[in-house]
Amino acid sequence: MNSSKILYLVFAAAMATCPFFLNAYWTDVFNNVGLYAILALSLNVILGHCGLFHMGHAAFYAIGAYTAAILNTTYGVPVLWLMPLAGVMAGLFALVVARPIIHLRGDYLLIVTIGIVEIVRIALINNVFDITGGANGIFGISRPSIFGFKISKPDHFFYLIWGFAALTIFLLMRLEHSRFGRALLYIKEDEVAAGGSGINVAHHKLVAFIIGAVWAGMCGTIYAAKMTIIAPESFSFAESVILFTIVILGGSGSIPGVILGSFLLVGLPEVFRGLAEYRMLVFGAAMVLMMIFRNQGLLPPGPKRYDIAAKLHAGGAQ
Repeated sequence: MNSSKILYLVFAAAMATCPFFLNAYWTDVFNNVGLYAILALSLNVILGHCGLFHMGHAAFYAIGAYTAAILNTTYGVPVLWLMPLAGVMAGLFALVVARPIIHLRGDYLLIVTIGIVEIVRIALINNVFDITGGANGIFGISRPSIFGFKISKPDHFFYLIWGFAALTIFLLMRLEHSRFGRALLYIKEDEVAAGGSGINVAHHKLVAFIIGAVWAGMCGTIYAAKMTIIAPESFSFAESVILFTIVILGGSGSIPGVILGSFLLVGLPEVFRGLAEYRMLVFGAAMVLMMIFRNQGLLPPGPKRYDIAAKLHAGGAQ
């Protein structure tokens, strides 16, 4: 067992015991950290692994949350049953909006994605098709339940959120070491060389975009169930900026870095809530120093190593 797996196991064991030592307030803070960690990990597929400058991730988060909220309040469908559908709806929306723009690079793609999240927010405020509730949002979303057990307290949501975060980490680790994941890394490092090696660059970019959107949509379902009320201001451009910053601060392409960045950007400000007048000043100064002295992030991904000899030997044995 390598050191990274041991680190994940220690982290999982520590997190599993947190509700026993935290009050309801701090448990809820950890819940928010978990939600942002899931969202940032889904963005990490697009930004960290594929290198696409995407700052409209809150749009997919909103699509998932509103899909679950509308179907739950209108037809009474249990919230957790709606997670796959919310993910599919967010993925379809990503397919529609990303297909025409996936060829754009750098700042051009960044500007377009900013426009996407603003279009979604304005559409929700304007109560499109009279189903989004306008600026007031949607009320009365039911709490989730598992085998008849109703999830309503912060410690209940803690295990739901961080359980989903653990599943996200596991799947993304598998993705990293898959053929598709390696192709994304090649595209990130040198798009022209990747295309010259036979990788369908546009296809891989689009699939990465959709994967990130699907996972953000499912996370939106958990958010809707936790809050029981959603409104357009919860999915503003500022949310996308926070997610983008978490990935860059922690280390683009690094799963441990994204988790650390979530704790620093979402959890740490709560520690200094008593110094609310100064915490943004300190945060801004810290970001400037990071960009100057450690622009690769706090925990950047290490070099990838693949045992080619072992693979060739296994192939020859067959």
